[in-house]
Amino acid sequence: MDSVIGIDIGGTGIKAAVVDVDQGRLMTERRRILTPRPAAPAPMTKAMNELLSSPEFEGHAMAGAGFPGAIKRDIIHSAPNLDRKWMGIDGAATIGAAIGRTVSLLNDADAAGLAEVRFGAGMGHEGVIAMVTLGTGIGCGLFVDGMLVPNTELGHIEIRGKDAERRAAASVRERKKLTWKVWSVRVEEYLNALDRLIWPDLIIIGGGVSATPEKFLPRIKTRVKVVPAALGNDAGIIGAAMWAHGQASHA
Repeated sequence: MDSVIGIDIGGTGIKAAVVDVDQGRLMTERRRILTPRPAAPAPMTKAMNELLSSPEFEGHAMAGAGFPGAIKRDIIHSAPNLDRKWMGIDGAATIGAAIGRTVSLLNDADAAGLAEVRFGAGMGHEGVIAMVTLGTGIGCGLFVDGMLVPNTELGHIEIRGKDAERRAAASVRERKKLTWKVWSVRVEEYLNALDRLIWPDLIIIGGGVSATPEKFLPRIKTRVKVVPAALGNDAGIIGAAMWAHGQASHA
């Protein structure tokens, strides 16, 4: 059994657990800490070090981290819901130095999608799968016949003259106190726009709202089948650990 630490970095919270990457499940309790403000590298890496100071993380020298932005060869190229100081730095090296472990970094929605395609709602599905995470922003991971197309960032397509995540992210519903009915109309509009762009065979909805799909999914009408993430809010943690394990295997 291979176990790796998975870290899910978000604009609101940072979560971590030890993951059994062979079974796609958490081996320890999921721990969470609020994302500090300002959400800059120094305070955030300090928070990650604090998060991983719990005894269950001892003895695990490798970690994968999902980051809310575009990542190329560990360099962070965008961080729309975090401090701009993250941009242009080696995120894997920066986080790794802070937590004292080898870190592999990827986009957070890509991480969630990896877990869902292999162990969750996308398991056994062929064709094009879009993993859409509705949280502080909107993340989007794209998979073609099980293969990741990284950093698609389709949560930022334009809807009614605005960045889509500024209309339909879960944080918008909470901040503007929208009803589930009103918010679901916005989500439906976004999903249909996404469908017109990439014609997916399946859309998986992740993020915290995946725990209560009955509140909004039945209201949404789309051509493509839309399902909640089977792994729920753990998908990002599991996928990040899977990514780190895979990177180490190919090193």
